Amino acid sequence: MRKGIPSLTALQMFEAAARLGSFTRAADELAVTESAVCRQIAGLEARLGVPLFHRIRKRIVLTPAGGTYAEEVRERLDQIEQVTLDVMAQRPRGRAIELAIGPTFASQWLIPRLPLLARALPDLTLHLSARTEAFELSDTAFDAAIYYGEGLWPGTEGERILEEGPSVPVCSPSLLGRRKQLGLDQLLDLPLLHLNTRLRAWSDWLAAAGAAQPAQALRGPRYDLYTMLAQAAAAGVGVALIPRILITEELAQGRLVVPFTTLPAGIDNRKAYYFAHRRGLAPDDKILQLRGWLLACGAQEDPVIARGR
Repeated sequence: MRKGIPSLTALQMFEAAARLGSFTRAADELAVTESAVCRQIAGLEARLGVPLFHRIRKRIVLTPAGGTYAEEVRERLDQIEQVTLDVMAQRPRGRAIELAIGPTFASQWLIPRLPLLARALPDLTLHLSARTEAFELSDTAFDAAIYYGEGLWPGTEGERILEEGPSVPVCSPSLLGRRKQLGLDQLLDLPLLHLNTRLRAWSDWLAAAGAAQPAQALRGPRYDLYTMLAQAAAAGVGVALIPRILITEELAQGRLVVPFTTLPAGIDNRKAYYFAHRRGLAPDDKILQLRGWLLACGAQEDPVIARGR
């Protein structure tokens, strides 16, 4: 028996009162009486041997010890809630997979294909969490990750599921006015939109297109995500350079257009999208089923993956 742990009821009431700054509002949120909240918190303070609140007339203010304790309790209660939801999701007929994924690839590629995944693997539930930086998979609660890089992360197994392919210049039709196409000189008269992690993309593209390297190639607004870049281009802010696989819907609907009939050959890129998971999974594990589906889905769109290069 864990004799040093206060009751969960007392901790919940303390966390609610600390977060809301009121015993009354904590009682309302938890559907109990205010006197019950006061009793539980008084008992908690007696158990800990330190005051958690200053009572100032009808107001309560956390003491320094109370503030520190509230942060720690809140984090632990959040963890208990998440673990509980995870267990509830483990229905006999299925399994929930925690997947870390880049936000743009999630919204522009994976999420539109989730109905296909549901038909292929109806017993699988996928929880998506956005991650933009590399991390140690073994140090997290994630089952797997989809990321953009040059290879598998150390200590993982997986597959390269999709080549990014060439980036194409795109803009809103309204930015062109009566024109349907642009020349390179006309392009440089327009604002060029940049991705923060690929600030030389326009310079490389212009060099491949045979243009000089003017200072304008490095100027223009910068954005953190391709989704931001696409939205800015669709709003008429300027011309963006975006991989075609991330803007298929925008191109199909005409929100973005490619203002060139002839494009330079693709710039060599060793990076691709990878699916990585921990080693040693059972052959029938749902993670391996998801891996197979992703590989098949990517191969339908990417002849390089289909050839197994």
